[in-house]
Amino acid sequence: MLGAVFLILFLFFASQPVLNAIQNEHKWLKAGLLNQMYWYHMFFGLVYWTYAQFNRSDSVSYFLSYKHYKNWFDAFEPGTLFIEWVNYPFAKWLGFNYDMMMFFSTWVGFWGFVYFYCFFKENLKFNPKFEGWDAITIFMFLPNMHFWTASLGKGAYIFAGLGFLTYGLSWPGKRIFHIVLGAFMCYMIRPHILFAVMIGMGVGFILGREKVPAYQKYLAALAGIVISILVYDKLLIYLGYDPNNVVASFEEESALNAQRLQSSGSGVDMSSYSLPMKLFTFWFRPLFIDSPNILGIAVSFENALYIYMFSRIFKKSFIDYIRVAPAMVKMSAIVFFSISVSMTYVMSNLGIIIRQKSQIMYYMLFVIVAFMDWEKTNRIKKRAEIYNRIVEEERRNRELAEQEKQMV
Repeated sequence: MLGAVFLILFLFFASQPVLNAIQNEHKWLKAGLLNQMYWYHMFFGLVYWTYAQFNRSDSVSYFLSYKHYKNWFDAFEPGTLFIEWVNYPFAKWLGFNYDMMMFFSTWVGFWGFVYFYCFFKENLKFNPKFEGWDAITIFMFLPNMHFWTASLGKGAYIFAGLGFLTYGLSWPGKRIFHIVLGAFMCYMIRPHILFAVMIGMGVGFILGREKVPAYQKYLAALAGIVISILVYDKLLIYLGYDPNNVVASFEEESALNAQRLQSSGSGVDMSSYSLPMKLFTFWFRPLFIDSPNILGIAVSFENALYIYMFSRIFKKSFIDYIRVAPAMVKMSAIVFFSISVSMTYVMSNLGIIIRQKSQIMYYMLFVIVAFMDWEKTNRIKKRAEIYNRIVEEERRNRELAEQEKQMV
């Protein structure tokens, strides 16, 4: 564990030049907050490390996997093997032990929070408040988000990849490195999530309120179609479906999920649920009464916050907003909803649901706070219009008064 302590300190100081560079680009950024987030996330790395000492964790097999490969690139494949590929040089060549590799992965997950924080801040005009507190800061410190992204596993790396990619797509012309790195990480861990993000970005780019030449929109649509055709077969095979008989293989997988529920202590049989109920289960459960353990109770508080935030968009004005929303909002909405729908048909265990939804909940939260931001902007505009009308009326009244005096 001593080696892990030195590694945590080393990574903290190694992160400072990057954080300083980000702060130089974004003057509104509070470097102190990001440093607090670093230690907060490392605390959850310790929490997960402790949890793994008493519970079965895939992190152990990820770490020991380097013993099974003769060459580093033997594990260079999308999915689980990619984590083993990342682990190999650190464990094999640099002598990292299990503890050090765990906290190195925690550090990788930390960068997801950094770039999602920057993404939120640079796309909003105001700081949305929750009971007087800065809502974005609250989102960045949600315990469940940190717990599942603080260990040696796919959670930390896919979350970091999504952070890089989403931040890069906010300004594609200037952030090619972030887009390439994020897309690479997402593809190597969960290709279908990268697929959803890119499709969402294409649709958002076409339908967003930004003024874009027609030819660019058609090129984006064409690129989306071409990418869909190229990755369709590979994506289905990765997900475990037969490209030649998608419906039958999908039904078979659903049946297997239902069978697994019989041996799962936190299983939820969603096969008979309607789509709205499936989505509610994926987004907001467990909720206190169906929490399988202490962790589930802690997550229930977070889910209650999600329900409260989600309730903020049940307004007619939300439909009006979506119609005129910028590309990044539409992209986030499409990514969140499309991935949610697909996951409800393959997830049947609350433990897995809690882990998987942490990868996409920031997209939902971004759409909500962007809507709140738009509402506040409209309120300010209306107040300004009312104030200007009052000023104009007072000016006219003064002019009339002056004219009356002159006539007298």
